[in-house]
Amino acid sequence: MKIAAVGDNCMDVYNNLNKSFPGGNPVNVAVYSVRLGGEASYTGVVGDDKYGQIMIEALKAKGVDTSHIRVMHGNTALTQVELVDGERVFGDYDEGVLADFKLTDEDIEFLCSQDLVVTGIWGKIENDLYKIKAKETPIAFDFATKLEDLIVEKAIPHVDYAFFAYDEGDTEVIRQYMKTMKEKGPKLIIVTLGEKGSLCYDGKEFTTYGIVKCDVKDTMGAGDSYIAGFLRGILEGCPIEECMHRGAANSAITLGYEGAW
Repeated sequence: MKIAAVGDNCMDVYNNLNKSFPGGNPVNVAVYSVRLGGEASYTGVVGDDKYGQIMIEALKAKGVDTSHIRVMHGNTALTQVELVDGERVFGDYDEGVLADFKLTDEDIEFLCSQDLVVTGIWGKIENDLYKIKAKETPIAFDFATKLEDLIVEKAIPHVDYAFFAYDEGDTEVIRQYMKTMKEKGPKLIIVTLGEKGSLCYDGKEFTTYGIVKCDVKDTMGAGDSYIAGFLRGILEGCPIEECMHRGAANSAITLGYEGAW
């Protein structure tokens, strides 16, 4: 089973720890998918600075296919992060060369040769999703907490597995939102609720799942880990509740150490 992650990447620089970690939603999902025993590639762009090389080498070391990473002159995307009581506090963000990222026809052909394409709201490929959908390659999309973003309306008709994050818990508001989104085309709407677990809607019924308890050191990458675990279950034909369990269990691993991976 091969997952093609595509879109944004970012170096998370923790100044108060004097450390930096490669990350970004699609990048993280690729790494976590390999950790679970699958195959994964990452398609995107990095700068010709030191961070671009760190990103490529780190992904290679994790067993991710980096053959479709392009190197452009300029800076790799970078986010300043502080860790306060185990929670991420984001500072300045420099998009760098990612600002000019566009998929090529060859990129799209490669993505469609895989079993599942994974991207997200900062991935800059929402305008090309219809090309991937036309070739009947399943698409998973992480909309994060941006429930009202204009990209949601643009992307969701082409998405099979739509992931959202919501901090208020299992409320009637989020359930109604999930029903509305389901009507726009996806097979499943999945919402992660942080320490309150997760919620999935298949058009007929809601499935709820809790968390796998762990000692939390850093929340970076927890949501992406859930997505990787959930999608691994989907690719193996597991029931929804088992997919949710796999997501929660994979997330618990990532919560136990500093940095996304």
